[in-house]
Amino acid sequence: ISFLRRINLLPWRTELRERKKKEYLIALSLSALAGAIFWLTTHFFFGTLIDQQNQRNDFIQAEIKKLDRKIVEIKELEKEREKLIARMTTVEELQSSRHLAVRLFDELSKTLPDGVYLTELEQKNDAAKIKGVAQSNARVSNFMRNLEASEWLYEPKLTIIETKLDEDKRTSEFTLQVKQKTDNTGDIE
Repeated sequence: ISFLRRINLLPWRTELRERKKKEYLIALSLSALAGAIFWLTTHFFFGTLIDQQNQRNDFIQAEIKKLDRKIVEIKELEKEREKLIARMTTVEELQSSRHLAVRLFDELSKTLPDGVYLTELEQKNDAAKIKGVAQSNARVSNFMRNLEASEWLYEPKLTIIETKLDEDKRTSEFTLQVKQKTDNTGDIE
C-alpha cells in the first residue's frame, strides 16, 4: 500500500484530459474547416450555376428584343403590303372600268331624243344618275324607252320629274337612274 501511495496518478489524468481536449478542439476545428470548405464549395457551385442561368436569361432577353424589333418590322411590311394590294386593286378596277364612261357617253348620245338635254351626269360603278331638261314628259318617256332598248344600259328608273314654266315655255326637269352592263372587254360598238 505504501507503494501505491507514492504513485501519483493526477498528472497522468491531467495529461490525458489535456490531450483529449486538444484532440477535441482539433476535431472541432477540422469539422468547422470542412463545413466552411463545403459551404464555400456549394456556394461557389450554385453561384456559378446562377451566373450561367443569368447569362442564358440575358441572351434570351436580347434575342427576344431582336425578335420584337423584327415583329414590328414585319407588321410595318404587312401594312405596306396591304396598302400596295389596295393600290393594285384600285388600279385593276380602274383598268377594268375605264371603258365604262366612254361607253356610257356613247350610249347616251345614241339614245337621247330631240328636245331632251342633259344637265348633270354622275357615274358610280355600274350605275349612273342623270339629270336633264326635256320639252315635254313624252320626250322623257321616249328617252327612257330608248335607254331600256339600249344594248349597254338597263333598268332606267325615273326618280323626279317636275314641270316648270320658263318664259312662256313649258319644260320638264327630270332625274333618273340607269344601270350599265359591264363586261371586261372594253370594246365600244
